[in-house]
Amino acid sequence: MDIKKTVISLAEASGASGSEKCAAELALTMLKEYCPDAEIINGNVIGRFGIHKEGLPLLVLDAHIDQVGFIVTYITDEGFVKVGNIGGIDRRLLPAQPVVIYGKRDIKGVICSVPPHLTNGDSGVLEMEDVAIDTGMSKSELEEVIEAGDSITFDVTCRDLIGRRITGGALDDRCGVASILYALELLRDKPLAYNVTVIFSAQEEVGERGAKISAFEVNPEIAIAVDVSFAYAIGEEESKCGYLGKGPMIGISPTLSREISDELIRTAEAEKIAFQREVMNGLTSTNADRYSVNCCGAKACTVSIPLRNMHTPVEVIDLEDVELTAKLLAGFIREGIK
Repeated sequence: MDIKKTVISLAEASGASGSEKCAAELALTMLKEYCPDAEIINGNVIGRFGIHKEGLPLLVLDAHIDQVGFIVTYITDEGFVKVGNIGGIDRRLLPAQPVVIYGKRDIKGVICSVPPHLTNGDSGVLEMEDVAIDTGMSKSELEEVIEAGDSITFDVTCRDLIGRRITGGALDDRCGVASILYALELLRDKPLAYNVTVIFSAQEEVGERGAKISAFEVNPEIAIAVDVSFAYAIGEEESKCGYLGKGPMIGISPTLSREISDELIRTAEAEKIAFQREVMNGLTSTNADRYSVNCCGAKACTVSIPLRNMHTPVEVIDLEDVELTAKLLAGFIREGIK
């Protein structure tokens, strides 16, 4: 499996929360290589890995397939497209960003930006209600191809940086999807300590809604949410961040299973996999929060890939961390809780 190609293919597929079809269908095609019965259920991609054996605990590997974006709210008389945000968009970076509107056909545009010559030098941060997209089309032309409710994402492709680092949009959490796929590759024809079900969940960015549904659909005993977390960049508080290239971040929190956290750490140490501890004092704001309180509850934990510039068109990851995350997951699933 070409991990770089897989990450980039997934990251460049469109899939704002609630409109994940393109990204979900691509992920489904990839997952079917390992889970032939995989299907899309209520927006979530779900597949059973291998033969499930009676008596083994059921473990879910979850990564969310959606991304942050925008939704069309209306078109002005002058032909500008007004929008609302889908998920946590950083409004500081919006002026002059290229975007794609997914209507009857894809329409490219740019978010309007007032030239500095026409401001007093302190224009401030745009409020979302002030964001407008310029496509170069008139209102009547736009109304033929787009309508209120259509989704929008940043128009961005992935690029290489130094070493094994890449930058792009939607690496949150398509790199998590790729790491699970690579873990399945490593587990081919291996004896497993668990029955494994894979879920690529929808609508995480708007309240972990897909995971809430799939948790009831599958009802696992153990759940590992594979997501991204903050990688240190200059100006940030180091104590709240991990580091690119130093391995997956294993979650430790009062809302997570300390048993699973400790076992993931033991696995990493036994297999000499570089890892980092991510300590949280409450909810994790990941899908693990949904699995841990499902039905009678699941032993849930997070394994996160360090990522810079979260929820922007220039997210940065190190592919080494994606591979190490996969190796950690595979090792844990092979060995089980000691």
